[in-house]
Amino acid sequence: MIACPVSLKQTIVALCLSAAGSACAATPFVARDHVDDGVFTTGIEGPATGADGALYVVNLGKDGTIGRVDNSGKAETFLTLPEGSIGNGIRFGADGSMFIADYPRHNILKVDPVTRVVSVFAHLPGAHQPNDIALAPNGTLYASDPDWAKPDNGQLWRIDRDGSVHLLESGMGTTNGIEVSPDGRHLYVNESVQRNVWAYDLDAEGTLSNKRLLIRFDDHGMDGMRSDADGNLYIARYDAGVVAVVSPQGELLREVPLKGRKPTNVAFGGADGRQVFVTLQDRGAVETFQADRPGREYGLQHASHR
Repeated sequence: MIACPVSLKQTIVALCLSAAGSACAATPFVARDHVDDGVFTTGIEGPATGADGALYVVNLGKDGTIGRVDNSGKAETFLTLPEGSIGNGIRFGADGSMFIADYPRHNILKVDPVTRVVSVFAHLPGAHQPNDIALAPNGTLYASDPDWAKPDNGQLWRIDRDGSVHLLESGMGTTNGIEVSPDGRHLYVNESVQRNVWAYDLDAEGTLSNKRLLIRFDDHGMDGMRSDADGNLYIARYDAGVVAVVSPQGELLREVPLKGRKPTNVAFGGADGRQVFVTLQDRGAVETFQADRPGREYGLQHASHR
């Protein structure tokens, strides 16, 4: 891969962001605006694509809401969470149910895809503030649980399909982004303050083993992350203004420059699963770019197009 000078990258991004044309939309790894500044609050997080192809993002206009964004970038309120609840990470189950990490109330919420009724799927006793969630291919959920007041007090949880919860690890760094590999055999967790990305082996029961450092960054923080169909991690580099793409072997493959400086999370979507959406805290907006392969939740149906 030939490296592109930073100044040239920035020029290309600026042209595409200002033009917002179809040519930019088709150019891989070149970001453009999808939702304008200030539409979401600074608590913008948790992007996830639903079965209807729309993007769902927390905190549209005010905290405690879930926004639905259509393919044109138009956002509308999908639902308002119960009083006192604020969402962070979102994931969708195989039946279309929406799972939301409710950090003030230490719950994992479940939203019925037809009635939009919100219920408590699981409560995490002793949690700091459940943050991001990952859904394994077998339906098991994993949740990061940072303690922002104590950088070395992060936790990691497993939530089984029956709603039972299990504390997997404590005394970690500021646990944040979390993801499962496409084959369900590995779990990845990053620590924002410490700038580490950890890899674990996962067995069929969801037990962790063989913890190892996948990659460590020398500057800036990290937030949410997602895996593509080949197991590469797309990591929101908070305050760095990029999405880093890291291989399953821990190699930094590329950095995708953004207009905003503080990306909070990423999600795959679009017609072929290759469109990446990035939520930006400093903009209250969503940027998007095309990847060269689909997200892992889109499975092997797009394998012939890679």
